[in-house]
Amino acid sequence: MTIVAETAISESGMIARPRRRRRGSGASLSLAVGCVLIAFVLAGVLLAPWLTGAKPLALGPDTLQAPGWAHPMGTDDLGRDVYARVLYGGRVSLMIGVVSAAVGVALGTTIGLIAGFVGGATDEALMRFTEAFQILPRLLVTIVVVALLGGGIGKVIMVIGFLSWPATARVIRSRALVLRSEEFMAAAVLSGASWLRRIVRHALPNVWGYLLVSASLQVASAVLSEAFLSFLGLGDPDRPSWGFLLQQGQLFLQQAWWLTAFPGLALAMIILGLNLLGDGLATNAARRGRR
Repeated sequence: MTIVAETAISESGMIARPRRRRRGSGASLSLAVGCVLIAFVLAGVLLAPWLTGAKPLALGPDTLQAPGWAHPMGTDDLGRDVYARVLYGGRVSLMIGVVSAAVGVALGTTIGLIAGFVGGATDEALMRFTEAFQILPRLLVTIVVVALLGGGIGKVIMVIGFLSWPATARVIRSRALVLRSEEFMAAAVLSGASWLRRIVRHALPNVWGYLLVSASLQVASAVLSEAFLSFLGLGDPDRPSWGFLLQQGQLFLQQAWWLTAFPGLALAMIILGLNLLGDGLATNAARRGRR
């Protein structure tokens, strides 16, 4: 029986280890593919002046020209180079996504840490406030608010950012509840550290992994929200984004497929890359938490 038990343990150990390796390799693959997609899009967006000499708003005589040597992604109905518009439009989309995600993550982190560490009535009030925001139909509220306030990149950023913090707040609050019972936190309390010092010096370094996951997913969500708003005509026509290019291109969908194909491909690549990055980071963070 001992031999059988030892064999079973050995076999179960041999089975468990490859599973752990497969999970680890899956997370590494997600991270690798996500980073490659993000790097590819970022390289094109940041190096736009060196990759093309065309201007995104410059009109030209060649209207609705198919992709070719002179225009790698073709031209639109006003002769504007689609390649230049996709590269420069990515700057607008990603800038809105990153800044609005930064606003949402900052708000969510602040509220989550305060709720988790202060506790009591403060925690209860902040969580009820968070739930009130969480039940709102975010996309519908974003459309209504932007329509009332008018278009503009600044307004779009603030609306998306102020509506995207509840998920981060709940994740960080749950992590803060765990950290509050750790021994190093008890030592900080005994040394006389205030709750603000405990949050800044001890809690923040232990939630960075969760913040990176939340930030990557929120950037993807913000880019998609901005694209949807621009597709509905609520973007800034003077600074066209990928969503605005899709909105313009769908008018010529049967005549010029490239007007929607290339902005849509860029949008899909960055959203897929960010989600794969977030998935890989979340898997790694969960594995470290189990250790």
